[in-house]
Amino acid sequence: MTRLILASASSRRVDLLAQIGVVADAIDPADIDETPLKAELPRDYAVRMAAEKAAAVAARNAGALVLAGDTVVACGRRILPKAEDEATARRCLALLSGRRHHVWSAVTLVGSDGLARNKISNSIVTFKRLTNVEIALYIASGEWAGKAGGYAIQGRAAGLIRALSGSHSGVVGLPLYEARALLLAAGYPL
Repeated sequence: MTRLILASASSRRVDLLAQIGVVADAIDPADIDETPLKAELPRDYAVRMAAEKAAAVAARNAGALVLAGDTVVACGRRILPKAEDEATARRCLALLSGRRHHVWSAVTLVGSDGLARNKISNSIVTFKRLTNVEIALYIASGEWAGKAGGYAIQGRAAGLIRALSGSHSGVVGLPLYEARALLLAAGYPL
């Protein structure tokens, strides 16, 4: 059987794949420049990042299946950053408060033949109107750290989200329906 390499250091992606019975043979994070291009739309950015991560890892793992993903939180045409500090998380949450936003989650699979196949999931998430106290308590939890848009739907933020239309796993970080379809099409046993 062909080896499966996950092109990600995300423990969330490892856990998500385990939900559908997939355990990668190796974890090989891509180290690429993740800077959005000028005027790049969130959907295009997510697809490009997943494809570039997969290509980088496939280049050093010839003949293996390489699975990569990228998740982008977008408010309109604006790509929200991964929150690396409290101020960024606070700004993201204030922007998302009481609004709908899109979460684009792209997945790319490079087959053993070297061909890349892509799928994308678009989810719409609606936060309740957040009070300053709710934002402060969420910031104090530390759960926002390193998360796109400054929140983790699989944690405490779930209690602040009024509605979700789309893929829960896509918002967490890897759309499982799309990932499973790509793996099955490549002949990976599920």
